[in-house]
Formats: sequence, C-alpha cells, structure tokens
Amino acid sequence: MTKLQEIRRILLWVLLLNLFVATAKWSYGLITQSLGMQADGLHSFFDGLSNVVGLLGLWLASPQPDADHPYGHKKFEALAAGAIGGFLVMTCLYLLWKAYRAWSMDLHPEVTTISFLVMLTTMGINIFVTKWEGEKGKELKSDILTADSYHTASDVLTSLSVLAGFIAIRAGYPWVDPLVAVIIAGVIAWTAIIVLKDVLSSLTDQTRIDPQDIRTAVMRIPGILDCHNIRTRGLAHHVFVDLSIHLEPTWSVEQAHVLATEVERCLLSHFESVEDVLVHIEPEGH
Repeated sequence: MTKLQEIRRILLWVLLLNLFVATAKWSYGLITQSLGMQADGLHSFFDGLSNVVGLLGLWLASPQPDADHPYGHKKFEALAAGAIGGFLVMTCLYLLWKAYRAWSMDLHPEVTTISFLVMLTTMGINIFVTKWEGEKGKELKSDILTADSYHTASDVLTSLSVLAGFIAIRAGYPWVDPLVAVIIAGVIAWTAIIVLKDVLSSLTDQTRIDPQDIRTAVMRIPGILDCHNIRTRGLAHHVFVDLSIHLEPTWSVEQAHVLATEVERCLLSHFESVEDVLVHIEPEGH
C-alpha cells in the first residue's frame, strides 16, 4: 500500500467515526432540546466535512508531475489543510454565536443520565481518533492528517464544555455553560492559527531543512571544496533542494556530473523528506 493510499484509508475511517459521533450527539440533542449537544453534533459534522476536504486534497495532489506542473501537485494537500483551518475558524464563530444565544434566551435544556453517557462515549471515540490520526500524520508526514487530528482534538474540547454545562445546570448555575463555550472557542481559534501557520509555511516556500545540515552532509563527499546558496522549499514531506558546489577547475564535465549525481544520491538518502535536488557546479576560485 502506498503512502497516499494509507492516508486515504485513514481519512475514510475517520470520516465514518465522525459521522457516527455527530449523529449520536445531534439526535439526542434534539430529543432533549440541548443546544449544547446540537452544537457539538454540528462541530462533529464539521470534522466529517474536513475529512471530505482532505480526501479531495489527496485526489488533487496524487497526479504525477506533468508539463504544466513540473514540480507536481502536492501543494493541493496544503490547500486542503488550509480549508480545515478555515473550518476551525467557522466552528469558533459558531460556538461564540451559540454562547450569545444561550445568554440572551436564558435556555435550560433537559439533562439526563443518557446525556452524560452519549457525551462520554463520543468523547472516547474522538480521543482515540485524535491520537491515532496524529500519530499517523507524523509517521506519514501528512499535513492533512496532522491538521485533521487538531480539528478532532477541538471536538473533544467542545464536548468537555458541554459536559461542564450539564454539571452546571444540575448544580443550578446555567450561566456557566455559555462561559465555558467562549473559553473553548478561544482554544479552537488558537488551534486554527497553528494549522494555518503550517499551511502558510508550505505555500510561501519557507525553508524546510537547515542549510547547515545539508552543507554538513554534502561536505563529507570527497572532491567537494565548498557548498553554498543552499535553498529548500515545498511541503514538510516533499522538499526540493537547490545548492551550489565548488570543484577543482581542471575537472572534466563528466567528472563533475558524476559528483553532482553523488550529491543528489547523498541528500535523497540522508533526508527522507527530500524529493528532488538541483546541483549547480562552480569551479573553485570563480
């Protein structure tokens, strides 16, 4: 199974789990007239929507490089992760709106034992998904899985706010529910900033590998006198490297070509994230 196929399989499983969680919370929220559960159910639907966006991003990123896109289509994956960040922002605004409504309308939902069971069960599922998807995101170096795990983690936080609201209502303090929702909205906003910052790093071609690390690896190759003008860009798991090396001016074109090929082989084997290396050759003293 290729890496893209593995990421696609994970997203499909997460999508099914999110839909189950969303349906459970939304349905029982309607039965008990709990706006908190309904809001949390909608948040879970946003999680499912982000999975769909992630799958679409993978589909757009999967084609091989062509004449019009010689560097490939991998940045579609970053765009999809950016869309997930956008959904986090929307969720934050939605929670703030719900908190305002709860304050202004003085709502008092029905809180039952089943309400707690539904929330605790769905929270357990979300905690599992967050940990599993986050670990797979690091293992596969996937921006989409990492961003989506943050989104699912935010769903755990919103569920905690709903449980806190249930406890407050039982204790006779219904005003705590919207207050907790506002705090959780701030946490979600911070998560959105983290996701969007990672996306901007990819789209603005931020340096991906420390140039000194690349220079150290290249200078171990016999025959290279210097290495400079080192540049890296791309996604965290799909990096392009440009650099210049100095050789003896008496070397033939064939000798220089062999050494440039060795530099490329060295960096591809030394840095797992490197996809392509462009070597510019300069004679020493020029």
